[in-house]
Amino acid sequence: MTTFEAAAAAAARRGMTPRLRDWKAPIFLGAVAILAVILLIVFGRSGTSTFSFASRRTDVFSLPNLSIPVQELGLVAAATAVAMAAGSTLYVRARRKVPTWYIAVFSVVLLVAFLAWASAGHTIPLTGLLAGALALSVPLIFGAMGGVISERAGVINVAIEGQLLSGAFVSAVVASATRSAIAGLLAAMIAGVLVSFVLAAFAIKYFVDQVIVGIVLNGLVLGLTNFLYQTSLSQDAGTLNSPTQLPTIAIPGLSAVPVIGPVLFNQTIIVYLMYIAVAAVSFGLFFTRWGLRLRSVGEHPQAADTVGINVNGTRFWNVSLAGAVAGLGGAYFTLGSVGAFTEDVTSGAGYIALAAVIFGGWSPLRATLAALLFGFANELQSVLGIIGSPVPSDLLLMLPYLVTIVAVAGLVGQSRGPAASGKPYFKS
Repeated sequence: MTTFEAAAAAAARRGMTPRLRDWKAPIFLGAVAILAVILLIVFGRSGTSTFSFASRRTDVFSLPNLSIPVQELGLVAAATAVAMAAGSTLYVRARRKVPTWYIAVFSVVLLVAFLAWASAGHTIPLTGLLAGALALSVPLIFGAMGGVISERAGVINVAIEGQLLSGAFVSAVVASATRSAIAGLLAAMIAGVLVSFVLAAFAIKYFVDQVIVGIVLNGLVLGLTNFLYQTSLSQDAGTLNSPTQLPTIAIPGLSAVPVIGPVLFNQTIIVYLMYIAVAAVSFGLFFTRWGLRLRSVGEHPQAADTVGINVNGTRFWNVSLAGAVAGLGGAYFTLGSVGAFTEDVTSGAGYIALAAVIFGGWSPLRATLAALLFGFANELQSVLGIIGSPVPSDLLLMLPYLVTIVAVAGLVGQSRGPAASGKPYFKS
């Protein structure tokens, strides 16, 4: 009897199915380790890279700048990557899944080494880099939360782009007309709900293909907002496109923590609402009756209907809720970031948010991390461009999408959406 047969027999006696060896993670880590060796050693750079922490007088304590020898760090990071890639095979040989923390440590080591390599001879403002990454990630995270809610309910939400764009447009107009940023936030949520109503009506009631409806809605909202901008907002910007900006609110104590404080706790109310949204969706989805019903209609609507859950009603109202969350993210463009509405101000952020949902495996927390990755990559290419790094900015912008393709292809792990997502439910 082979070792696997013995394990299978033992598992059968315990009523379990033995785990098969999955070599995807070691192959992926090995490929990245080879690239790290090529970049950090073969094309290694000399000099020193400096990480600046930009201390403020209000900080509890100050952190000195950190200078790192680039060549030595590259050697250590490349060796660590190779060792960890080899070590991941031990998990697979033991028929165990490579832990998430293991992949996270692998990624952080290479990220620090890459930043040092790319900024050799220059200084990277770490606090500014993280603050900029968070700012770019806020609308993506709101959109991703809307996507998670909608798709967990069984409706593919390609219309995130339209929900963000409508929220940005309406919040600018309402905040300008009322001189109230809070009114603009509420109006943005209503605008997102209205777009979701159309998506829900066609997808749930009339059984139209959900992807097609989402794409059409995005085009409709883009054309409508551009038309109204050209004919109204640009003609009377003082009245219709000069929204009141949300003030920055510093949380006492927390905002004084170096690096993390100014990045996370010296923000506008919409950023704090984002924290609440992520926590509420994460908790509600897995620990409340609402979340159980939501997941049931997205995974097995027939079983949900059998126990008395109104499948289409649950889907309709949760798609509307998703639109409200995404619309709130749209308001960030006009009330917390750009300051006024411009044509196509979202620039495809809704599609990036949808990619974050898939990359994050339809999990609120992982989708948030994926959105932060996109925001970090966008901000990083700006910072490296400013300091004159040799890394092409287009390559940096491409990396998150490449990682998403890898994740969707299943090379890092299983990427499977809700079983009934995209499938209309016909009550028997």
